[in-house]
Amino acid sequence: MSLFSKYETLIHEAMKATAVRNYYTPYPEIPKFYAEDGDAKAKAYISTVMNNNFAELKQEAHDGWIGEEISPYLQLGIGVKYPNSSADHYVAMAEKAQLQWSKVSIEDRAGLLVEVLERLKTRFFDIAYATMHTTGQSFMMSFQASGPHSNDRALEAVIEGYKQLTSMPAQATWTKPMGKFDLVVNKNWRAIPKGVGLVIGCSTFPIWNTVPALFANLITGNASIVKPHPKAVLPIAIVVGEIQKLLSENGLDSNTVQLAVDTLDKPITKKLAEHPSVKLVDYTGGSVFGEYIEGLQHKTVFTEKAGVNSIILDSARQLAPVMQNIAFSASLYSGQMCTAPQNIFIPEGGVKTDDGLVSYDDAVKLLCDSIQGLVTNPKAGAPTLGAIQSDATYKRLQDASGLGGRVLLASMPIKNEEFADARVASPAVIELTREQQNVFNHECFGPIVFVVKTKSTDDSIALAKNLAKTKGAITCGAYTTDNAIQSTIETEMNSVFTPVSFNFTGAAFINSHAAFSDMHVTGGNPAGNGSLTSAEFIVKRFVWVGNRFM
Repeated sequence: MSLFSKYETLIHEAMKATAVRNYYTPYPEIPKFYAEDGDAKAKAYISTVMNNNFAELKQEAHDGWIGEEISPYLQLGIGVKYPNSSADHYVAMAEKAQLQWSKVSIEDRAGLLVEVLERLKTRFFDIAYATMHTTGQSFMMSFQASGPHSNDRALEAVIEGYKQLTSMPAQATWTKPMGKFDLVVNKNWRAIPKGVGLVIGCSTFPIWNTVPALFANLITGNASIVKPHPKAVLPIAIVVGEIQKLLSENGLDSNTVQLAVDTLDKPITKKLAEHPSVKLVDYTGGSVFGEYIEGLQHKTVFTEKAGVNSIILDSARQLAPVMQNIAFSASLYSGQMCTAPQNIFIPEGGVKTDDGLVSYDDAVKLLCDSIQGLVTNPKAGAPTLGAIQSDATYKRLQDASGLGGRVLLASMPIKNEEFADARVASPAVIELTREQQNVFNHECFGPIVFVVKTKSTDDSIALAKNLAKTKGAITCGAYTTDNAIQSTIETEMNSVFTPVSFNFTGAAFINSHAAFSDMHVTGGNPAGNGSLTSAEFIVKRFVWVGNRFM
């Protein structure tokens, strides 16, 4: 039985899910649904992998072994080394593999890629600890984001690719009546892959932000080079290793997917991105390098860059659940999510509730108390915050008091009972006026929250809209009980290609975007030019070419 036949039911279920857009996942996000001994085995696995060469890749170490990852929990290098080669070597191997992979049928590609995801299910615990000790995510976030949620997004890319590549008939007989005779032409259509793809990963979500592009490339017939962030390699290395193993088992060139590791001192990203044989480039990270990627000539590029995410407060039934929700969203993984809220716009006249008007000062105090209560909770604080991944993010937080404005809540170290040396710190909350746009009009990545006092809700909307238009935004949250104001916010923010989450409380958080339902990034504002997982994210990776036969 072919792999496509093996997974045909799943593939068609997933196709239906993309049309219905309701909740769907073949990969439950709770660890108890997987092997009972998975956690214990993963801890042993990580202990074995640390301070050793990573032996799961089918790649040669032509230029030795390199690696410089540091655990945010241990504050020590994890010591994993990866095979190193030149940019030219990676591209040459990818070009050779491309010749074979591009000829594999869409059905065989789809079946093989779903098989990869099924095998990754058995590695979710391994991947979770690898993510935890490279990014600083908590165990549960690491398990969910780099495991089931990443599988969801990868499958979504495969399904969208399958839909697009089967949207044209393989061949047809074209008949045009000409009176005394018919003009008959046989035609076929071929989806030609654009060529070698480069996927550039980020340091905070090394799998979730990588596999959609990687699987989009593969389903459309493009060999790919994965260039992870030097500080977050191990999680995606496990994924690449599983892909290479399955390729080899099926008689395919394992270099169809390669891992290209570099160091901060000796980067190879530009060499790969500028190589004339690299035709596709996907990038997640800061805006400056993202704009460089977008400026590359003669390449198809997809970017997710920095955005300035806003919360607009107008009115609410009760304000306490609102502030608790915002507090969690801002504290989750120490604000190191591209979807985390940064600017909280509150009118100087206060916030209307069912219990009466809550003054601006009382609303701000409630937000600060909500954050403080969360982060100092012995059971919830440290697991919610995780650990701060990079030195730059930690320094930005330490220097936050010098950004301007009034510090309403200073950052404080939070103890992690399991890891005494973990770099954990609570969010800083800083009050700004609307005139201090030079402070809040750019992304301050990490656990920094700006409360901005505005003249009115209309003023808040105008500020949030302008930020999304000029600086980009991935998310926007809004709280209002007024239908007319809700409609205005939706219209104004959508006009600058920003989605809005209205009145989220309880278990619904602005940070989370669900595969098979929510798009991630719209591609319409400066936060990025691609969208997970739109049709455009797929169809720009190949070209339809038609042939005619008399």
